[in-house]
Amino acid sequence: MVGLSKLTCSLWLVTVAHCFTLPTATKTTASSQYTIPASASNGQNVLANIEDPKAIDAQDVCPGYKASDVRQTRSGLTATLELAGKACNVYGTDVDRLTFTVEYQAADRVNVQITPANIDTSNSSWYILPENLVAKPKSEDGMSLGSSDLEIAWSNDPTFNFKVTRKATSDVLFNTDGSVLVFEDQFLEFKSSLPDDYNLYGLGEHITNFRLHNNMTLTTYAVDIGDPFDTYYEVGSDNRTYTPVSSSTTDHSKKYTSFSHGVYLRNAHGQEVRLQPDSLTWRAIGGSIDLYFYAGPSQTAVTQNYQVSTIGLPAMQQYFTLGYHQSRWGYRNWTELEVVVDNFEKFKIPLETIWTDIDYMNQYRNFENDQNTFGYKEGRKFLNKLHKSGRHYVPILDTGIYVPNPENASDAYDTYTRGTADDVWLKNPDGSLYIGSVWPGYTVFTDFHHPKAVEFWANELAKYHEKVAFDGIWMDMNEASSFCVGSCGSDLITHNPAHPPFKLPGDPGYLLFDYPEGFNITNATEAASASAAASSQDAANSATQGPVTSTAITYLRTTPTPGARNVNYPPYAINNVQSGHDLAAHAISPNATHVDGTLEYDVHNLYGHQIINATYQGLLAISPKKRPFIIGRSTFAGSGQWAGHWGGDNYAKWGYMYSSIPHALSFSLYGIPMFGVDTCGFDGYTDEELCNRWMQLSAFFPFYRNHNRLAAIPQEPYRWASVIKASQDAMKIRYSILPYMYTLMYQAHATGSTVMRALAWEFPDDPSLAAVETQFLLGPAFMIIPVLAPQENIVKGVFPNLAHGEKWYDWYTQREVDYAQPGKNTTIPAPLGHIPVFVRGGHVIPMQEPALTTREARNTPWSLLIALDDNGDAAGQLYLDDGESIRPEEILNVNFVASSGTKLVASVAGSWKERNNLDKVTVLGVKKAPSEVRFNGQKVKSAEYNATSQVLSIHGLEKVTRKGAWEKEWALTW
Repeated sequence: MVGLSKLTCSLWLVTVAHCFTLPTATKTTASSQYTIPASASNGQNVLANIEDPKAIDAQDVCPGYKASDVRQTRSGLTATLELAGKACNVYGTDVDRLTFTVEYQAADRVNVQITPANIDTSNSSWYILPENLVAKPKSEDGMSLGSSDLEIAWSNDPTFNFKVTRKATSDVLFNTDGSVLVFEDQFLEFKSSLPDDYNLYGLGEHITNFRLHNNMTLTTYAVDIGDPFDTYYEVGSDNRTYTPVSSSTTDHSKKYTSFSHGVYLRNAHGQEVRLQPDSLTWRAIGGSIDLYFYAGPSQTAVTQNYQVSTIGLPAMQQYFTLGYHQSRWGYRNWTELEVVVDNFEKFKIPLETIWTDIDYMNQYRNFENDQNTFGYKEGRKFLNKLHKSGRHYVPILDTGIYVPNPENASDAYDTYTRGTADDVWLKNPDGSLYIGSVWPGYTVFTDFHHPKAVEFWANELAKYHEKVAFDGIWMDMNEASSFCVGSCGSDLITHNPAHPPFKLPGDPGYLLFDYPEGFNITNATEAASASAAASSQDAANSATQGPVTSTAITYLRTTPTPGARNVNYPPYAINNVQSGHDLAAHAISPNATHVDGTLEYDVHNLYGHQIINATYQGLLAISPKKRPFIIGRSTFAGSGQWAGHWGGDNYAKWGYMYSSIPHALSFSLYGIPMFGVDTCGFDGYTDEELCNRWMQLSAFFPFYRNHNRLAAIPQEPYRWASVIKASQDAMKIRYSILPYMYTLMYQAHATGSTVMRALAWEFPDDPSLAAVETQFLLGPAFMIIPVLAPQENIVKGVFPNLAHGEKWYDWYTQREVDYAQPGKNTTIPAPLGHIPVFVRGGHVIPMQEPALTTREARNTPWSLLIALDDNGDAAGQLYLDDGESIRPEEILNVNFVASSGTKLVASVAGSWKERNNLDKVTVLGVKKAPSEVRFNGQKVKSAEYNATSQVLSIHGLEKVTRKGAWEKEWALTW
């Protein structure tokens, strides 16, 4: 066990001696650099919102609207909405006339729009989201109320309201009756009643339970902050995908039946959704009401419809991206990267991709390496060796572009020069450059409304690729984040390069001492030393900062001005997690102005979405036929077309490992299946037990990466002997089932299906599964039940559908689970280093042999695992191509059908030639020993049957599949 102590020297591993001591301050450039004042990084006011004791509840004072001039159209209806009384102007200026439009777009989708009437695009009092920024779904020909599964009804009693009903079940899915519609230029509010004990999921990115609580407010605004529990969330947010999926239930002769529907609000403004026991309140600080309702009736149908019709299908990932990724903020040079790669080889742990954080940059500038540590010549040598081994490299990119110091002739920065020549930077309202601050100091930001911006960004990527042959891009800070409020660098760029306005890990007064829960039990001495050091540091910081005096909160309450908007301090402030709810804290200021006159206030949540698209185009410019690989932090509805996502800056705590499951399941709903979190935790120190468990859990997420921060202890899996073994064991499973995972990713890309799945989705008619978030399914066939708490050697899990004949098999023993009872938690042995994995009956799983890289694994013989269901049947699919082409010229689809417990047929379609043979077939749940086994009628001699486990193992198939396992259709009987 490696720990931290002032006097303790531990063995790193048996073969590597390494002494850890409590960290001391590391020398930084802060003393020689201008440091941006800390006061520049925080909002200066507490803005009024619903927490303000003097805040007005719009529902109490606003008049609502009355509908008139109602007209039926071919596909729905239109109406005029007029204020039903005196304007309230509570958090903006009321729009006196609105247009209400209903459009039945498909049998299972209807659109409801409420927009200002007689829209004048030259009037900046409101902003309607254009289709060129966020696409809108199209209507199918001939759609009408009569051909729809949904029905919209409206009423003027007592004021305008509408409801959405599913015809087949008469369930009311959305109902604004009993509330008033509020539509102001800086404040929208509408409310829907909800049934008792509703099940609601989604509503953007947040760290909380999978099934949302019925008393919380979730905010969606792109801002840079670490992952906070039970708030709206941060940076990473697909926080802009508003897709709640709620289940309604009916009782048919006491049989529970579940129905799901979806709701998507197409609005890019800052928003919050207030969940209450009987209702859901939506608020936005601008835009329009553009709602899409999806009838379902299953979660699968909702998710597929949302992707196929509305936001676009997720990008197909390259095969290699499903391998294991290793990263760290703190890899200091190419040599250190090479040591890390060599250690993975040495300890026989698979490694596919090595990543670098901002350490590689020249003074933290995008597209430039520090030539003292990450020189281009040395880099070419390292990357050539890395690529020859079948591995890959991904660097980080940030959003801010460094502004050279005009008083320093040697401070040239070609990226800035080229961007300035194209005039692609965001501006202040007066036309001057908007200058914020990020890692290098004062920075500008690319304006992706500019017609040359995407070309500029793509060109910078291409130029950088000529010097560093990277294989993908890690798009960070793309909210976009800024470390200061407003254009703080407008008059200060002569101080560049500047230190951020806060301490960096390792700076005096910012040393890390935090360990996971339970470390004080397993490492008492080290924990005591760390606790004492942390207390000492806190005392020293308090003495330096002086006494903290508490003052009463003074709210900044702004008054609406007719015809004008206060974008920096809006009359209503969404519950932004940053200090004072200031929208400009750790984000580009709302008054930053785009080339087309659009204010950042109106499109801020789209910045990450747009830079991901530009990065996608840049990678296509580099390799036009290859699928771009991008992992982004801030996303919007539809970003999955171009990128995957990781969960942002989490912590090395057990709670964050736990929350990674509901986090991932939410992104399955949002159409971004390529999701993972910082395994073992980003912030703070991990420990052996946590990293052991987390490395195994993340092995079953689509994106599998270990990453942590500067000044924390190293946490590569080879740092602890038990974590080596745990990682090897879990990765053997992952790399064996890579063909299955790749097929799942293809199905998600082609049809909008999900990869990681909640039990409630697969078994919707079991109400006890609605809130299960401690176990999950990988596709339809695998169930993972991880240990999520310290000092445990067992875990409890439920085996769904047992009462209806569902079969589950233990991956390790291959025996049917016969010890579980329907609807009850089952205690499962799970000593440290073991993650319980179960195979669902009824599925055929194509596999290859595990290896240290995906390239090696793809060149190994094939095998099949057949898990028979209660009827002796099973089915499965396999998709193959070259693993990287956007439009592969040759593909292969294999369908497997097992029937009657005695036969498997593999049917083949496509032109991809798979040269690897079939080695073995393992059949689970075979009730009796077969008299013989035949492959295409030819007797197979190598077959064994275990009567105790009921497992049939068939070997020796390589001779009959010499031309390839899937060269043609074949049948196996037993």
